[in-house]
Amino acid sequence: MEHHAHRHSAGHPHHHPHQGQSSGIAAAFFLNAAFTIIEIAGGLFTNSIAIISDALHDLGDTFALGLAWYAEKLAKRSPDSRFTYGYKRFPVLAAMANAVFLVAASVFVLTQAIPLITDPAEVNENGMLWLAILGIIFNGAAVLRLKNGSSINQRVVRLHLLEDTLGWIAVLIGAVVMKYTNAPWIDPLLGILIAVFILFNAIRNLKDSLKIILQTFPEESLRKKVDDGLMKINGLDSYHDVRTWSIDGTAHVYTLHVVTTPGVQAADYPRIKHEVRDTLAELGFEYITIEIDSFDEHCALKSHS
Repeated sequence: MEHHAHRHSAGHPHHHPHQGQSSGIAAAFFLNAAFTIIEIAGGLFTNSIAIISDALHDLGDTFALGLAWYAEKLAKRSPDSRFTYGYKRFPVLAAMANAVFLVAASVFVLTQAIPLITDPAEVNENGMLWLAILGIIFNGAAVLRLKNGSSINQRVVRLHLLEDTLGWIAVLIGAVVMKYTNAPWIDPLLGILIAVFILFNAIRNLKDSLKIILQTFPEESLRKKVDDGLMKINGLDSYHDVRTWSIDGTAHVYTLHVVTTPGVQAADYPRIKHEVRDTLAELGFEYITIEIDSFDEHCALKSHS
């Protein structure tokens, strides 16, 4: 069966604004910024290299959150003559920048934590314990504020904050253990495990961002569903010259040429277009372009499909 890509009139994009995403990131930004200041002071007070390192990490997170906040605001702008698909790609760029930073920050944490296993520094365990409780409250609240975010930008930002929350849980455990036992190496060990976990997820999010930027097929699982749906349409013989990609991970584009079965008249074209559009829209495609070729019409693109 040949697959035809067809141009759908670009006049039916369906916009689904991400309600509350910008406000969620804004809240997370201010929570993170406030706690970063507390953390820098606390790290100096407790003489904890781990906390000072995390404070630098949180400072980077604050900048990343600010970038994400701005990108989400940009994404709400309507399409114009310059950005005909709108500004939804800007959060993807922000997500890429954040993921790259997160990879670098995780590597930095590893370089700081690994030497601490064999040569731990003396710290103020009580101060660490109270700072850890504050850290869990601040970062945990920010994670909960973003729990419903669906965009890739939201997921990367949530990963930033989840990393910080897990990090503070590790600090809390480490502070309690160090307070009652002589095992100061437990804290950096937990830090290493968390950094590796976050590094794995950050690389995965970076790959997702790259797939969007490089315009790969939005979701491979959709391929068969598209084919099954289109081939059920009465009067549709085949389709070819498919062009599909994702704008931001949630809004997808699909263009194709449709070939009608013998005997289909031009009067049937609007109905076929409508059914093709509905089939693709149900699968998450918002920008659909359709071109119809009759069965006996020569299309130069067929041989390239």
